[in-house]
Amino acid sequence: QVVNYAPFTLLPSAVPSALFEQAYAVQQDFNLLVDAISQNKEFLEHTLASTIKVDDFTARLFRIHMQVLEEGLAQSVFLGINRSDYMFDCGADETPALKQIEINTIAASFGGLTSRTAAVHGLVLKVLGKSKEASRLLPNNPSKGLALGIAKAWELYGSQNAVVMFLVEEVQRNIFDQRCVENELWNRNIRVIRKRFRDVFERGSLDDAKRLYIDGQEVAVVYYREGYVPSNYDQQNWEARLLLERSRAVKCPDIATQLAGTKKVQQELSRPGTLERLLPGRPEAVARIRATFAGLYSLDMGKEGDKIAAAAIADPDRFVLKPQREGGGNNLYGEELRQVLEKIRDSPERTSYILMDKIKPQPAMNYLLRAHSPLQVTECISELGIFGVYVRQGKEMVMNKAAGHLLRTKAIEHADGGVAAGVAVLDTPYVV
Repeated sequence: QVVNYAPFTLLPSAVPSALFEQAYAVQQDFNLLVDAISQNKEFLEHTLASTIKVDDFTARLFRIHMQVLEEGLAQSVFLGINRSDYMFDCGADETPALKQIEINTIAASFGGLTSRTAAVHGLVLKVLGKSKEASRLLPNNPSKGLALGIAKAWELYGSQNAVVMFLVEEVQRNIFDQRCVENELWNRNIRVIRKRFRDVFERGSLDDAKRLYIDGQEVAVVYYREGYVPSNYDQQNWEARLLLERSRAVKCPDIATQLAGTKKVQQELSRPGTLERLLPGRPEAVARIRATFAGLYSLDMGKEGDKIAAAAIADPDRFVLKPQREGGGNNLYGEELRQVLEKIRDSPERTSYILMDKIKPQPAMNYLLRAHSPLQVTECISELGIFGVYVRQGKEMVMNKAAGHLLRTKAIEHADGGVAAGVAVLDTPYVV
């Protein structure tokens, strides 16, 4: 009743080695890009202008961002933990290409559980008499990589007695994933506490130097595993979020970095010249990033937006309609996409969405193991995520690396949704 195993595939899934290496090679570029966006007040303001008029959640995050900037940032060390997610698009010529779905800049999960998955698949292959294949599975330990980033930020904060605070939901289904990262920190003698927004509201405070205290303990790093969807907030939680953002503690992410991960920003990045402005003097990085972009289109009011809305209504199967939300299960496809767009095509509400080309991956057969589900061979598609970690102190980048990977697989009839949303299952890449 209380504990279930995390869902996973019976067998590892084939992943083309060139695309796997490409995804790793571009991750440091994406880390630099997210960090650059988070520091660019004008870019965020301009990009999100239409969205904050119609999307209250993004608007409230943005207001906190502006308030903190006006007061002057107390935080001098910045920690980013993100995950860039891709699919392998088999276009007209059937050659698979790496295409980015999105980048998650807050509460990017499954770094812990995926650190355990390769061992499970290795065992399955050995039981099947495939020891040679088992030995080819790549080691993967994102929980260690994520913890290294948190530990570095904790060290640079500069207070031996301060703790790392995991900010968690009221009801935590994904606790074991978090525990993997937490245990890595305890192994480095870094104290970890787990608190909810409610605890911060009731018992959190700032001193004159804007140091954050909760229950009398100084907090060096706040690691958000919640706070990315509107349902995470009531008025008290918004006040708690503001208190955290105003503090000196290292936030992972700070609110500007959370805004950098919005769908609207993703769409703006695909416009010609935007990457060059954000990453001046880095043409190779720009080329590597741009090579992963699928077609992204703005639904802003005006001719361009009208034209793309009409195209999507006429041929909805070519596109995905994405709202400004994290956590999976929010995207619209096919007939549903058409109905929603027809309803909002003439209203500013459409600017709270972006439109993206639908990626068409090559399906493969596998078994999806889920508690209380019948076991049957299923046609599946996979999504590869690469974890990125960076630490910046002032203007200096102290750490910037890829920290491991996550492969999630789902039955082809499920268009959208991740593991926590109950659709995808954990998998291991078998690089071919």
